[in-house]
Amino acid sequence: MDNKFYANLIIQRLKELGARVKHIDEELGIPKPTDLEEQAIDIEDDEVLESLGAAAEKEVGLLRQALKRLEDGTYGICLGCGDPISEERLQAVLYAPLCKKCVHHT
Repeated sequence: MDNKFYANLIIQRLKELGARVKHIDEELGIPKPTDLEEQAIDIEDDEVLESLGAAAEKEVGLLRQALKRLEDGTYGICLGCGDPISEERLQAVLYAPLCKKCVHHT
């Protein structure tokens, strides 16, 4: 397994998520209109943005954990059973801490 390849993918994804979170924060900082109907729509939009931001923040945390596993040499090794995690799974879910078998047993 090419750790440098995965480190680059993870770092790129972290940059993408950082830009997304920044954009969401900017959108949430826009003042609300005075019209009550428009305010209601904006509040609903803000709830969606907050949800997207929370999901991005969660993924950032998981990706940072994956970088730590890369540093300590445990990236790509299932935390459940100790078997290797398939390259296909790692490419699909960069932060995957478990192999497919262990994911389905939890």
